[in-house]
Amino acid sequence: MSRVTEMDWHAWHDGYDEPGTRLARRLAAVQEQIRVALDAAPPGPLHAVSLCAGQGRDLIGALARHPRGADVTARLVELDPRNAAAARDAAAAAGLPGVEAVTADAALTDQYAGLVPAYLVLVCGMFGNMTADDIRRTIGFCTQLCAHGGTVIWTRHRQEPDQVPRICNWFAEDGFALVWVSDPAEGWGVGAHRFTANPVPLERRARMFRFIRRPPALFYPERAGRVPPRTTEVRLGRPPGRVPAPGPPPTRRSGCVS
Repeated sequence: MSRVTEMDWHAWHDGYDEPGTRLARRLAAVQEQIRVALDAAPPGPLHAVSLCAGQGRDLIGALARHPRGADVTARLVELDPRNAAAARDAAAAAGLPGVEAVTADAALTDQYAGLVPAYLVLVCGMFGNMTADDIRRTIGFCTQLCAHGGTVIWTRHRQEPDQVPRICNWFAEDGFALVWVSDPAEGWGVGAHRFTANPVPLERRARMFRFIRRPPALFYPERAGRVPPRTTEVRLGRPPGRVPAPGPPPTRRSGCVS
């Protein structure tokens, strides 16, 4: 059993509303790579999935201003019900009926059944909140989530140890060609990789990762009187292919760097 630091992922989004901040600039970079992928997309319907989607500002913001937005059927998976509700409201306001936001554990592969392999896979705001072993493991699962010719877009902070070069190498090992990676001088990392191999069938009932930060205890009216535990135990599914098993439990950390 491992202890994880609580983080208010709803309040975390406030940084997007401050122009010129690193978070706002990173969001703009992610949206630009989504637009690049859509510009290169084949004609016809497209699928997209977003893991730990938060309020969906990256995908929804890009689709709302792109001529291919109506062609996209997307599933945003987010554990915080406040963020999921904000994403649903944003999709409705943008006129994107093909975008759904579900309140669920994004680490479980079953959440993406029926929509993968997808042309767009967003793994944003995640890699800074898990161990290196789980980053590698999640990249391995991207071979199940992403369609041939599709694009995975991810983010990671540049604090030491800077994992961005390793992440790029791990994607290359699994058949992803680098499309773009942000300048290290920005202080944040965004990468886009196109899948050149054939997708692997989705492994059902598997867990791709675990966070070393979790949201604070939330109040659910239907669960009044029940208090979520302060610690969590996660059982990991069988890793796909060459992906290593997770390492030892991480140490307790504070703050949010993703």
